[in-house]
Amino acid sequence: MPAQLHGQEPTSAWVARWSHLLSRGCTVLDLACGHGRHMRHFAALGHPVMGVDRNPQAIAAVAHLGEAVCADIENGPWPLLGRRFGGMVVTHYLWRPLWPCILDSLAPDGVLMYETFSAGNESVGKPSRPDFLLRHAELLSVCQHLRIVAFEEGFLEQPERFVQRIVAVREPSEARTAVRYRLSD
Repeated sequence: MPAQLHGQEPTSAWVARWSHLLSRGCTVLDLACGHGRHMRHFAALGHPVMGVDRNPQAIAAVAHLGEAVCADIENGPWPLLGRRFGGMVVTHYLWRPLWPCILDSLAPDGVLMYETFSAGNESVGKPSRPDFLLRHAELLSVCQHLRIVAFEEGFLEQPERFVQRIVAVREPSEARTAVRYRLSD
């Protein structure tokens, strides 16, 4: 059976679990969207969607879902300067220099859903380079000025991987509350 292209897998269970937090009708950005699994998910829920990816074939495949931008966000300028999103989804992607751009693009009351590989993953597969693995509790540190709704860090079995994931909301207050849940798919 051929491997699925990035973005053709089913919606992340983490993203699906917290989708209800987004304001009705807000625009959702799927960053490093691949072939748009989360764009499809949020479009089906009635949200305007936008995807950004450096792969022109992937962007062509998702253009019918909403706004699609082909951009190399690691080597070029941030293509969304001045734009704000009510929802932002980032999965299986990490480029630390983009943290300020990601956080700046989150609208007031906007929800960030982030899920990617973390330290320990080098023991079970790829990615294995520290540049592409979150350090212990790194997402909590990055999102320290947002309200933390949920955070998980640990090992998942199917497929075997170490992950870190967070759901955080930009609110006017600096109140920070961490709620920890048992890891599950």
